Amino acid sequence: METSREGMRTLWASLVVLGLTTAVQVVIVVLSGSVALLGDTVHNAADALTAVPLGIAFLLGRRAANRRYTYGYGRAEDLAGIVIVATIAASAALTAWMAVDRLLHPRDITHLWAVCGAALAGFAGNEWVARLRIRTGRRIGSAALVADGLHARTDGFTSLAVLLGAAGAALGWRAADPVVGLLITVAILLVLANAAREVFRRLMDSVDPALVDAAEAALRGVPGVLDVGQVRMRWIGHALRAEADIVVDPDLTVVRAHALAVAAEHALIHAVPRLTAATVHTDHAPAPGTDPHTLLSHHVHPPALRTGA
Repeated sequence: METSREGMRTLWASLVVLGLTTAVQVVIVVLSGSVALLGDTVHNAADALTAVPLGIAFLLGRRAANRRYTYGYGRAEDLAGIVIVATIAASAALTAWMAVDRLLHPRDITHLWAVCGAALAGFAGNEWVARLRIRTGRRIGSAALVADGLHARTDGFTSLAVLLGAAGAALGWRAADPVVGLLITVAILLVLANAAREVFRRLMDSVDPALVDAAEAALRGVPGVLDVGQVRMRWIGHALRAEADIVVDPDLTVVRAHALAVAAEHALIHAVPRLTAATVHTDHAPAPGTDPHTLLSHHVHPPALRTGA
């Protein structure tokens, strides 16, 4: 709950800063006609608006689990990541279209000093937002918020690129502005690739292998655990859930085996950052030549389909 509140505070702050930056840039775009600045403004506006789906996801994530959504609503954050990726793709397409149109229909830009000032304002606003989002996202374990922060950081560098377009225009090169617009498009596409990769990994339940290593080490350190079987983890929003198999002495009572499973879960929660719950399954050490899971073997390894003669 507290992590969602922290995420919401970050989103509100970034929305205000990027909203003010975009408003300043819109005024300068109208005065100057700079297509590079227009592309940067569109990208900044899109970046600001990504706070909306993320905010909705954080609010949904606060809702308690129920009989339909038994794991809660944390995965709404992953859906917000898809919206963010789509928004980045749309801003890249729009920026490219405007730059090509200006190359085919060149026109002079005016108020170059104002364009430079707007570019610097865009860089400052985006870099501040990037640091805030990345810091908060890493602290609360939100991949979508970190991706959005990296998106804002690239927006800042594209804002600086607008300065190159203004410099070229000041030297009489009319194509400088749309060429920079195309360079901004390339930068947006690079951000798109990185953001899409992060969202894809989260949707596919990818986790850092180092977290699995930490979980296995923690389980092996619990007194009474003879061996560790399979360990599985997945992100649900910005919280981790885990499932683990441990091997215990076959002579333990049910009560003692359960207590050992609880101790193992407790060790996992302390060893793995942002892990909120774990389901620990106990297996007894089998006698030589026996398999305690014989009844399940045909489900885990289904027999091959037979073909007709």
